[in-house]
Amino acid sequence: MKKYIISLLALLVMGSIKISAATVVAEPKIDAGDTAWMITATALVLFMSIPALALFYGGLVRRKNVLNIFMQCMIIVAVISIEWIVCGYSMAFGNSEGFLSPFIGGLDGAFLRNIGIHDLSPYFISHSQIAADGTLVGTIPHLVFVMFQCMFAVITPALIIGAFAERINFKGFLLFTVLWSLFVYNPVAHWVWSSDGWLYKLGALDFAGGTVVHINAGIAAIVTAIMLGKRRDYKGHALPPHNITYVVMGAAMLWIGWFGFNAGSGLAADGLAANAFMVTHIAAAAAALTWAILDWFNDGKPTIVGTSTGAVAGLVAITPAAGFVNVGGALAIGVLVSLICFAMVAFVKPKIGYDDSLDAFGVHGIGGITGSILTGLLATPTIQSAYSGAIVGNWHQLLVQLIAVIGVILYSGIVTVVLFKVSDKILGVRVPDKLEAIGLDETQHGETAYTSFD
Repeated sequence: MKKYIISLLALLVMGSIKISAATVVAEPKIDAGDTAWMITATALVLFMSIPALALFYGGLVRRKNVLNIFMQCMIIVAVISIEWIVCGYSMAFGNSEGFLSPFIGGLDGAFLRNIGIHDLSPYFISHSQIAADGTLVGTIPHLVFVMFQCMFAVITPALIIGAFAERINFKGFLLFTVLWSLFVYNPVAHWVWSSDGWLYKLGALDFAGGTVVHINAGIAAIVTAIMLGKRRDYKGHALPPHNITYVVMGAAMLWIGWFGFNAGSGLAADGLAANAFMVTHIAAAAAALTWAILDWFNDGKPTIVGTSTGAVAGLVAITPAAGFVNVGGALAIGVLVSLICFAMVAFVKPKIGYDDSLDAFGVHGIGGITGSILTGLLATPTIQSAYSGAIVGNWHQLLVQLIAVIGVILYSGIVTVVLFKVSDKILGVRVPDKLEAIGLDETQHGETAYTSFD
């Protein structure tokens, strides 16, 4: 009897040991599939800046200014990548003390000195793991997250180029771009995407940058366009593009690259990425078709420039919503943003008379505002159970989105004015009329895109 009692006790002890072992939290580790996808997504977002945006914008300007657009896109990639590593990432995603914490990160992470090659990324949405200290971490290397976010920091000021194309001093442009990235992009990214940010804590939804990237850049675009003044030969209507083939190639490349932009923003290769992939494509397709139809009715013929512009508008608008809406929401966003942006570009801009050269504000600013508000309206818990919009009764989310939109508009607008004036005072921002007439390729870079041969 005694023998049986001892055996029973032994079994109970062994069972308890197994139960305890089962409850031990596994050590967080890098997921190879997620990492491979995120490296690919990062490369796709870089592809959006060079060559996609360079070709899209370069084709829309006159032939005497195409290299200037290419150079601006290329130098932004170089300069802002360095700025990001030196201090930008730390300012956007780092921690700070006291009252500054909701508004800007500190410099503890300058030069990435506290990030090792085996460290895991901050948790964003998908595939979280519990670290030893109880915090949530991602499944990809921290350095991959830094690089992915670097591409967002790069393309945002590049979008502004479209507003002041064909008339800006290159030195003044370079100074303004660096200052704007430091004092506008980095703080806004912190507000929305850092766990300390005031808009993040408020509950603002911006899956891939509708607020941080497009509203931010779009508002800076309209401010700089107005402050810089019109091109010397601008007559209130769009000047003919010098190479529509470039425009189409650039738009097609942007469409492809945007899959990394949106589907990569969950930081994992999972169902959420699949949904973002799908709705991104559907919104772009719906917007491109809608713009073509609007062209048809307004001008009698559908244009490839208009259809390409519509596709970009759809991509912009779905960006904040890609992780929160279904296919039906994507269709609605694509149609609505095309209607709104078309009206802005075709009617409002000529009526008011400002010279937003390549419609950076009309497409990215207005498209970003539209997408951010529609996210608050159309977000559905069928995609992520924790998030919903007004369409299913959560009107509070719509209010939060409006607060985020207004907050970024005011901050970006006011600070852009100050930084533009500072840049103008130090180096000057507007080229003289004589140099503008010759073209910025020759006067700013000593090169021409199209050489004549005897």
